[in-house]
This record gives sequence, C-alpha cells and structure tokens, in this order.
Amino acid sequence: MESEHQEKDLVVDVGSAEVRLALLENHRLIEYNRESSQGHSFSVGDVYLGKVKKILPALNAAFVDIGDSKEAFVHYLDLGLHFDAFDKFVRDSNPNRDLAELFTGIKVGAPLSKDGRIEDYLKPGQLIIGQIVKEPISTKGSRLTAEISLAGRNIVLLPFAEKVSVSQKITSKEEKRRLETLVGNILPQNYGAIIRTAAEGSSASVLVAELRSLIEKWESAWKKISKNKSVGLLFTEYSKTTTILRDLLNDSFTNIYVNDEKIYEEIRRYISLISPEQEKIVKLYDGKDPIFDHFEVTRQIKSSFGKVVPMKQGTYLVIETTEALNVIDVNSGIRAKTSDQEENTFEVNKLAAEEIARQLRLRDMGGIVIVDFIDMDSVEHRNELYKYMMELMSSDRAKHNVLPLTKFGLMQITRQRIRPVTEINTTEKCPLCHGTGKIASTVVIDEQIERKLADLVERTGQKQFTLKTGPILGAYITRGWNSFVSKWKRKYRCKLKVQEITDYSILQYEFYDESGKPLD
Repeated sequence: MESEHQEKDLVVDVGSAEVRLALLENHRLIEYNRESSQGHSFSVGDVYLGKVKKILPALNAAFVDIGDSKEAFVHYLDLGLHFDAFDKFVRDSNPNRDLAELFTGIKVGAPLSKDGRIEDYLKPGQLIIGQIVKEPISTKGSRLTAEISLAGRNIVLLPFAEKVSVSQKITSKEEKRRLETLVGNILPQNYGAIIRTAAEGSSASVLVAELRSLIEKWESAWKKISKNKSVGLLFTEYSKTTTILRDLLNDSFTNIYVNDEKIYEEIRRYISLISPEQEKIVKLYDGKDPIFDHFEVTRQIKSSFGKVVPMKQGTYLVIETTEALNVIDVNSGIRAKTSDQEENTFEVNKLAAEEIARQLRLRDMGGIVIVDFIDMDSVEHRNELYKYMMELMSSDRAKHNVLPLTKFGLMQITRQRIRPVTEINTTEKCPLCHGTGKIASTVVIDEQIERKLADLVERTGQKQFTLKTGPILGAYITRGWNSFVSKWKRKYRCKLKVQEITDYSILQYEFYDESGKPLD
C-alpha cells in the first residue's frame, strides 16, 4: 500500500483548560482528542482502590465505588486468574510491614475457575484494586478489571502473573526466544509480562529501562494501598498525550509539534525512553498564530464535525447520532463524469466510504453504525464496496466489525466505543445577536471598535494593543493605504496590531494589551 510515503504529524495544542491533540495524515485530520487538564476524569487504564458496594448474583458481577458519581461494574470473569493474590496483598498490607517482602512472599496460587461465583470472592465493604477498561458513557459507570496491567510501548507488566508471552506478530522464532529469555531473566519474582510487537529488535538497555519505570509505577501505589485503605486513584496510565503517543508511535511518524515547553519536554522524555532514535521528531512550535490555525486544524475541525459533511464533486454525508445508533446517509451531488449511472454511483460510494472510515475515528463513534449508501444494482460492486470498507477500516485501533451490504444498500458496522463519542458543536451562538437573529448594521462596526479603543486608551493609559478579529473583519479594517487601523493609530497616538483568528465569527473582536492579557 502507499502508506509508505504518508506523512503523519501530531499537533498538540496546550491550552489552560485542556490539551487538544490532532493527528494528521498528509495534512488531513484523521483523529482528534481532547484531554481536560483540570481535575482527573475516569479514563481507560486508570487504576483505583475501590470498595465493593453491592453483589449482583444474577449477573455474577458487582458494583464498586471508585469515587465516581456512577458506580463501576466488575464481572466475575474480569477478576482475573490470580485475584486471590491481589486480594491478599490488599488485606495484609499495612504501614508497618515491609511491602516488598509481602509482595514477593505471596504465593500465586491456582487460577480461578471459569465457572466460579462472584459472591465467593467479593463481599460488600471489601477493598479491591480495579483498572478501568471502559470509560463511563451516558448512564453507565466505568467497567473494571481486577487483573492489573501496566502498558509500556514494548512491554506490558503484569503483577502477580508467572509467564512471559510474546506478541503473535513477531514471527521470527529466534527473536521470540531472545526476547522471552531476556525479559524472563530481568523480571523480579511475582511479575509476568507480555512482550509487544514494538519490542522486535529492541536492545536490552531499552527494555530494562522501560521495565524499571513500569515496576516503579506499580510499587509507588503500595504506600497508598497500605496507608489510606480508602477509595481513590492509585495511578493513571499516563496523560492522554503519552497514551496516544504510545499507541500511535510507529516508525511512520514524521513530526510532533507542541506549543508548550513543559509538555514538549514530557513528550521528549517519554520518547527517549521508549524509542530513542525518534526523539528528534518532537518540535516546539513558537509561531505567532495559534498552533491549530497554523496547521489548518481549526478549519478542518469546523468542516468535519457538522451534521452535514461535504466531500468532492458535490457529494455529502449526513450524520445523525442517537443513543442507540449512528446513521450515515450518503447523498450524491452533481451526477458527474460518466454516462454510466451504475459506474458513477460506485465511484461516489467509494469516496463516501473513505470519508466514513475517517469520520468514525475522528468522532470516535461507537456502537452500531448504519450506512445508507446509494443503491447499486451490481452484486460485484456491492461486494467490492464491502471489501474496500474493510480495507479502509483496517488501520482503526478500535475493535470493529463490518457486515456486507444488504440488498437495500445498507451496511452495518459495529465499533467498540471505549470513551464517549466526540461531539463538537460547529454551530455557534452569534456573539452579536445573542441568538435573536438581529445584529447591528455592519456599517457601524468600525465605529464600535473605535469607541472601544478610545475608551481603552483613556482608561488604561496604555499605548500598545493587539486587536484580534475574524478574517473578514480583519481584512475590512486593514484594507487600503488609509485603512481604519492607520487612522486610529494616528488619532489615538497608539500602536495597534491586528491578528486574524480563524475561530472567530464574522464580527467578533477582542482587544489585548502588550503582555497578551484580554482587555474588557
């Protein structure tokens, strides 16, 4: 496939309230994530000390309090093979014990049987260590597993496990044996590991460093378990930034751009640990424009997250999301090139399939997705479209399943949703009419801005301002040699710089002082 020449860039925008990550393939947005930097939300991979609230014998499961308003859910089959060992560790740990000795001294007994009952292992009030495998979505709480794993890029560390297993995707027998022996020799007592595909060809020093950092992370939770004995977060997997990096980092990454020095250092440190040769792809962005504007991400977000998604040749998709399903309707625009209707429809459907595969990842749509393609009479075309869709979805990291088209041209796709679907409101309440639909005449906008400037000069005594505006307004007030802006500068004897922000709506504007603080 042509993916060899693909340019993959990750653009990280660090704001005060959230970190936004955009993954671009050949400058097209294919994945978008947001991570709130305030407070911790319940994310996949986080490990909690929870308290069993209620046993549900009929479901062979239990509800667990992990400090969220919605109780988490754990099924008997998710207790893991060696739940007894974890349970003993939680019960027996206290501040006076040598916890390392306690951990290595616990015997990893026989694995739990497949048809056991949860009430034999859990009682209300009992403390258990649980890891989130599915985030809380709409009315449901988090889904937990009690089989804790700490994932690195090359290795997944398993406390209270005995074996080392190697990814099936590493095909060379010698390499498998080398990795198994290497990791087996450096693993302390009572730890197991899974060696991931990425470890192929890794040097011993890289694996040792990674293993050490994973063990440290697990052992840092021991104090909290022994001392507090109360519900709370033990450790988070990583920030979303590094988790996404870990899952995406393969050799095809071209650049990672970050606009914040602290996060830039964090990412560089992280990459130097897991894949030293790639450290130089991390770049600190310090341009004048907002980072998402510079890389044209803002424009793509605005055009990609609407209900109607335009494509080439007048074709467009209509996407509706409900609690139960997502429905995507394919509409052909102008009937194009060939006179052969069937051939033309097939081309339009293929175009739509490409955009749909991108949209599923972009919005992280999950559950059942029904796609209404334009009807095609030819069975060959229907089969080809199905195969094409499978191929397009093959790079999607979420578990998914695509079914062939029905005779009505409907395709069903299921896609595992691990976190709530990303919804971005692309319609804006107009900052000028405040939703009334009536705005002041655009003729007087320059007077409004001038009044505000006059007021600021008088009130603050400052002489240097930045005026941020939308592109259209910016062009209007700076056009011509004797523009509004140049008149104002002369009249109020001040310096005034205009900065156009693509995110701003048509007549939106804001003044900032020289240190970048907004002036009200």
